[in-house]
Amino acid sequence: MNLQSKLAILADAAKYDASCASSGAAPRNSVGGRGMGSTEGMGICHSYAPDGRCISLLKILLTNFCQYDCLYCVNRVTSNVPRARFTVDEVVRLTLDFYRRNCIEGLFLSSGIIQSPDYTMEQVVEVARVLREEHDFRGYIHLKTIPDASPELMERAGRYADRLSINIELPTAEGLKALAPEKDSAAIDRSMARMAVHIGESRAARKEQAAQTIVSMPQSRTTRRASVPHFALGGQSTQMIVGADATSDRTILATSARLYGAHQLRRVYYSAFSPIPDAAHALPLAAPPTVREHRLYQADWLMRFYGFTHDEIVPPSQVGMLALDMDPKLAWALAHRERFPVNLNTAPRELLLRVPGFGVQTVDRLLAARRVRRLRHADLARLHVPLKKVLPFVEAADYRPGRALDAADLAAQLTPPPVQRSLF
Repeated sequence: MNLQSKLAILADAAKYDASCASSGAAPRNSVGGRGMGSTEGMGICHSYAPDGRCISLLKILLTNFCQYDCLYCVNRVTSNVPRARFTVDEVVRLTLDFYRRNCIEGLFLSSGIIQSPDYTMEQVVEVARVLREEHDFRGYIHLKTIPDASPELMERAGRYADRLSINIELPTAEGLKALAPEKDSAAIDRSMARMAVHIGESRAARKEQAAQTIVSMPQSRTTRRASVPHFALGGQSTQMIVGADATSDRTILATSARLYGAHQLRRVYYSAFSPIPDAAHALPLAAPPTVREHRLYQADWLMRFYGFTHDEIVPPSQVGMLALDMDPKLAWALAHRERFPVNLNTAPRELLLRVPGFGVQTVDRLLAARRVRRLRHADLARLHVPLKKVLPFVEAADYRPGRALDAADLAAQLTPPPVQRSLF
């Protein structure tokens, strides 16, 4: 099989992996004629698959051969799909060739499991090593690691990669056991914990070295300390499949909150289940609504940047699912009308962040402005916030919402009606 045919198969096989953002990488470039590539600019170049998924131009599998039989995976051992396998040198050559053509700025590499987890992981790490050490490649590298691989291989991966990820696959251990019996949720958790320790130790060592450098700088400007090597500076991420089993959104968010807290994950990605050919009877016949994945990302954002806890977003009193017809922040505000209206001139930052229509940047601008003057209705218009959504929940020096919060049809007013998409 020629290289182009392999690329067609293995790039298509990688499109279901969503965790490919390139934020958090170490700043590197080839200014001065040294090395190749950089982590500046847009990061990994992206394209769009026919089904609308955003994929990078060089997001590939080392191979889609796999000895595991995960029911939800199109590359499972019992799946009847075309198979291909790259060599290490082929992946390196493709990465460099695509970079020279200005198509990409980095590599996202995953793989099916062949021979053993250690053998597969060794091949994945070797690609990164050759790029870094033999070609001085300075672009972004994200490696998808294998939880059953040895700690030594995982540690080597962190030396060359900007980000590492270990897929949790499904939100619960029970779901994983049912749909991917060869995978061990405890082993995945241990690998994440081990990776978090390495990342934390590397960051602490760099901070300590920076502090020592500042202290010793006036005494000696000629002595140079050996720099602490980076270890997955972009942190680690994971991905879970949504809709492959009956797990509720409340459970999904609880799992994400635990991962963020226990392992300091940089990001949890949610991937709506896509029906696959020759699917097992245990899988649903249809994909979940695309908007469900979107609402989970919105809820995840609320946990990471807005101070919400997972049980606030989907409280136990609900059926366990996020509303599909409105964003979770608006749904929370409508369920807690007693907390509003919020006074723009006196409310703390934590409460301003809970106003529908306010983003983190908007809140920071409001806080900066109110230090020098009282905020008025016109200030909101200058910030270009969605006034229809915001005004029922705030009050300013010259504005009161009256009884707008008491309106029985407030949810209908703030939720746009469904619109039939045009075919043209």
